[in-house]
Amino acid sequence: MTERIFNFSAGPAVLPVPVLEEAQRDMVSLPGVGMSVMEISHRSKTFDEIIARTEASLRGLLKIPDNYHVLFLQGGASLQFSMVPMNFLPADGSADYVLTGSWGKKALKEAKKVGGVDVAATMVDGGFTRCPLRDEMSLNPHAAYVHFTSNETIEGVQWKREPAVGDVPLVCDSSSDILSRELDINKYALIYAGAQKNMGPSGVTLVILRDDLLQRIPENMPTMLDYRVHVENKSLYNTPNTWGIYIMSLVCKWLENQGGLAGMEELNDSKAQLLYDAIDATDFYRGHADMDCRSPMNVTFRLPSEELDKKFVSEATAQSLDGLKGHRSVGGVRASIYNAFPRKGVEALVAFMKDFERRNG
Repeated sequence: MTERIFNFSAGPAVLPVPVLEEAQRDMVSLPGVGMSVMEISHRSKTFDEIIARTEASLRGLLKIPDNYHVLFLQGGASLQFSMVPMNFLPADGSADYVLTGSWGKKALKEAKKVGGVDVAATMVDGGFTRCPLRDEMSLNPHAAYVHFTSNETIEGVQWKREPAVGDVPLVCDSSSDILSRELDINKYALIYAGAQKNMGPSGVTLVILRDDLLQRIPENMPTMLDYRVHVENKSLYNTPNTWGIYIMSLVCKWLENQGGLAGMEELNDSKAQLLYDAIDATDFYRGHADMDCRSPMNVTFRLPSEELDKKFVSEATAQSLDGLKGHRSVGGVRASIYNAFPRKGVEALVAFMKDFERRNG
């Protein structure tokens, strides 16, 4: 197969075609360098320029203040589940976790291995269909930090605004909606995100860390798990994912050409609305998340039966609408329509949904 299909995968996810084309042109030899990005030293002047350009673009897109560090780490968001409490959860303290889906649960599980953790709110009893209201959260004003997941990829639930936590440091797993909308970075102490949804290929994890947090890190931390080490070495303590960071720089350039995050948010909302309107137009399809917490990144829904869910996914795949099977833990259908997913792909899915209902409703 040489033609590109519509890739609804939750990650590794669709990348902008202009990014893939530029990377293809430079794959064998970067202009003026004579080597591939995958071959150059991470200590070279060429890569220094690439990583500096990537950081500068991210700072511009997200409006990251000077008192925040930008790190390019490895291990995915899953390693951050452990690194955050290891660095910032003191032996005599506790941290608050707000659970709105499966990834929040995973983060909580790892934090419990490190120290005291309280569940400030959990939406599990409702099947993870929404985010909690302020009066549903029991927040400790003396907590080491509050952790939440901005967009739950599996359940398709997104926080439309950050939880109000007062002076307690706010930590966010933003893996599946980073760079999809504007954020006020000043409200956060730490944001982390795997690159493979909206930023680039798998293998790079972005960490945005407020400088004052470094003073809280205990001594004798394992070297590779100590944020101070990565700050001091500008993400180059060990060999980073040079190719992944290079692709991130191209994605940032592409985002700038889309009108930045404000322009991208408008495009994302438009795509998502088209799909949610198709779901709401009939009783044949039933959305998972409550309307005011629906994710524009991961649209989750079900059909009248599990048998129809499977038939829908199978027939859609045959029509080049790939990756629509819901996560194995929840089933149903999931359409991940990240930044680079084209509107015409959403239109093709909506047309298929109407035809499928006509034949099976």
